[in-house]
Amino acid sequence: MENVTVISHPLVQHSLTRLRDAGTPSGEFRRLVGEVATLMLYEATRELAVAPQSVRTPVARARGTRLASQGVLVPIMRAGLGMLEPMLQLIPGARVGFVGLKRDEETLRAITYHESLPRSTMQFEVFVLDPMLATGGSANAALDLVKARGARAVRLIHLLAAPEGIRAVHAKHPGTQIFTAAIDQKLNNRGYIVPGLGDAGDRIFSE
Repeated sequence: MENVTVISHPLVQHSLTRLRDAGTPSGEFRRLVGEVATLMLYEATRELAVAPQSVRTPVARARGTRLASQGVLVPIMRAGLGMLEPMLQLIPGARVGFVGLKRDEETLRAITYHESLPRSTMQFEVFVLDPMLATGGSANAALDLVKARGARAVRLIHLLAAPEGIRAVHAKHPGTQIFTAAIDQKLNNRGYIVPGLGDAGDRIFSE
């Protein structure tokens, strides 16, 4: 699919299999979410702008680069919180915004209950974090919010995606880059990804 990157690295796929396993305990599940998210961030940040920088080593001066922008990480609460801290260890200078969304189980529409974003995101690369891209409702709602703050370059990072969710995002926000560890078969009649890994939020937070 265009503008979709499936990260097939062996370490990502190994950890994803453990995440899918219903027998994986919550503590390990939480750790694996962080591991996969960090590995995926390497790919999602591949095209970040850099600027030249010169430093002095213990021997001589060396030419190098630095990030021109640290970017903004925006987890969709609550499950996206499980991806945030490991990513901040990789990019400690990143700004952080939060979007709280819950799904109406009857209509499957995303309802915003919290928004805390930088006043302007125009000059930043924005990464929206959520383990699951299912119907696309939450992703589209988050994209609406960050673009309302001026964001031009937004990437979505998900552990799993459903074809329906990818189509929904690209129908409303064409050109949005999506990074995922797998594209699963479909959604069931409750809007859950099949085969998926269950409710990521519940499994992260032991409910």
